Amino acid sequence: MGGTVTGTAPGQGLTWSLRGRGPDDVPVPADPGPAGGRPAPHARGRGVRVCVVDSGVERDHPLVGEVAGSWVVVKDGTSGTITVEPTTTGDTCGHGTACAGIIRRTAPDCEIHSVRVLGERFSGTGDVLMAGLRWAVEQRFDVVNLSLSTTRTRFAEELHSLADRAYFGRTVLVASAHNTPVESFPWRFASVISVGSHQEDDPELHLYNPDPPVEFFGPGQNVSVPWLGGRTIRTTGNSFATPYVAGLCARVLSGHPRMTAFQLKNALYLSAANVHAGPRPSPAAGDIRDDSEN
Repeated sequence: MGGTVTGTAPGQGLTWSLRGRGPDDVPVPADPGPAGGRPAPHARGRGVRVCVVDSGVERDHPLVGEVAGSWVVVKDGTSGTITVEPTTTGDTCGHGTACAGIIRRTAPDCEIHSVRVLGERFSGTGDVLMAGLRWAVEQRFDVVNLSLSTTRTRFAEELHSLADRAYFGRTVLVASAHNTPVESFPWRFASVISVGSHQEDDPELHLYNPDPPVEFFGPGQNVSVPWLGGRTIRTTGNSFATPYVAGLCARVLSGHPRMTAFQLKNALYLSAANVHAGPRPSPAAGDIRDDSEN
């Protein structure tokens, strides 16, 4: 059947085709983004809301600064009911504070929020993670840093749907790949920006991976990060490369707030240290590639 069919989905309408309307009926105010994908020096994250879904963030840590809002996901031991509630408890193990500090270092003027889904010793469950991430997406944060994942495949389908919902709602999920070669989620999904770590010395360098599903590599080897008690430590892992990329996203968005998630991916791609944009080689220069269809 032809025509425009509009149905009802949770929180949105579904338009399957565009009939009876033209370009003037669907104007889109756009932003081409920064040249070469690199944020301008003055773009420091101002006006961008970044949510760290992790173990909480220690308040008043000198390398984190102000935390605009803190929440915790609570699961009732008797009924199993899960709620998201305001909290002043800070961080339970240091991991979230480390991530928040890297974001602050990368995008000093951004607004940092925290949703605690991990307990002591980095413990957590898939349903608590789902609830915290779902709440963050519903709040329409600009960027969500997720330096954790779940290996439980029973959550994969719901996580995939949630990641797509964030993508279309212009909430950018920046998700850490697992530190070991195991199947985990949501970094595996194309609708998120997935991050692993490189071992280069440059703390402001990121790379594009020509062989996904991990799309980008950030500085995550022997990095100095804030920790509990106002301290700093040195640590290694994909968890700490991820907030660097989240901070880069905040910087780009602060200068170009109308950019979409796919534009942000392209900005990261263009600004990666190993991506060299240039004219395509011509046959005269020795390129005998045949691009015709076989």
